[in-house]
Amino acid sequence: MTIPTVLFVCVHNAGRSQMAAGWLRHLGGDRVRVLSAGSAPGDSLNPMAVAAMAEVGIDITAAVPTLLSDEAVVESDAVVTMGCGDACPFYPGKRYEDWKLDDPAGQPLEVVRPTRDELRRRVEALMAALGVAVA
Repeated sequence: MTIPTVLFVCVHNAGRSQMAAGWLRHLGGDRVRVLSAGSAPGDSLNPMAVAAMAEVGIDITAAVPTLLSDEAVVESDAVVTMGCGDACPFYPGKRYEDWKLDDPAGQPLEVVRPTRDELRRRVEALMAALGVAVA
């Protein structure tokens, strides 16, 4: 069986896309390959995104904002943008979704938590659509 690859994209690749990637790695384990990138990656992760994920037992501190490439899109079965207006290369045969979610940049933890929780719900729905069982 082929393991699906999912790419999460946001401009700075420091908050929403990293939290979504963290959820998918946590819930999908070795049944899915996870990529994350941005068109203008930041220097580091959003500390509130890191803290929000740590609250649910997911450590994303090793993640590094990465520049979006055509190669990452080509490798992916599903490409998910985070409602940030990011222009992503389009290739036929890929699943594309745009998740419009509040940007956690500059927000306190209590504002980031609902985004974290909504990301989990959406990641679980994407997993179901891709036929990936939740761990």
